[in-house]
Amino acid sequence: MSHRISIIIPTYQHAQTIGACIESVLKQTLEPFEIIVVNDGSTDDTVHVLEPYAKRITILSQTNQGSNLARNNGFEVSTGDLVLFCDADVVMRADMLERLADALDGHLEASYAYSGFRFGWKAFRSFPFSAERLKKMNFIHTSALIRRKDFPGFDPAIRRFQDWDVWLTMLEQGKEGVFVDEELFRVENANGRVGISQWRQSFMYRIPWHMLGLMPVAMHSYEQARRIILKKHGLWSPSSR
Repeated sequence: MSHRISIIIPTYQHAQTIGACIESVLKQTLEPFEIIVVNDGSTDDTVHVLEPYAKRITILSQTNQGSNLARNNGFEVSTGDLVLFCDADVVMRADMLERLADALDGHLEASYAYSGFRFGWKAFRSFPFSAERLKKMNFIHTSALIRRKDFPGFDPAIRRFQDWDVWLTMLEQGKEGVFVDEELFRVENANGRVGISQWRQSFMYRIPWHMLGLMPVAMHSYEQARRIILKKHGLWSPSSR
């Protein structure tokens, strides 16, 4: 089945990784219809890194407004029937678009296709789609291939777990995903920077900090952000801890 795929890459201070990201998109076995990079007010060397690609991609520049608005603005000018929001620290496997598009072609009921990925040495294999699991935790990365007609937009008010918010919004609209059980991309970690994508040891999230009466600052921030998402979607209760 023929598709027009739009790749939308929001970037803020990712001069060290955006080049490799774009190169990986350009080398896809299934060529994207368009590549849109939204420079969200970067003050590093991003503008110069993008210059050699100016004839092959569309570059949008905006004052720093956050990744959600950057993604939404990129979506507004895109025209593909499939869209993929690619973080600027992602490097795609050469057949990533092909594998995800094939999954959607084979599952016409699915609104998006997602896969596992690698963050440095750590493999994130993800899980087959499950509505009940999704209501409890996010296991789907932002860089999934989405049918344009089903995409609800990113909520600018959400600062963390933006992707989880999108998947839950789509779930409420009766839309589900299909899982490709492969590592189709990796997330770069340039000089300790992780940009949009972050990871901590999973056991940290299983410790009942609220029962211990203490909580690391990072975990407190995580729990607050998680609660915002759960409350927005009517999933929060004291037992949600």
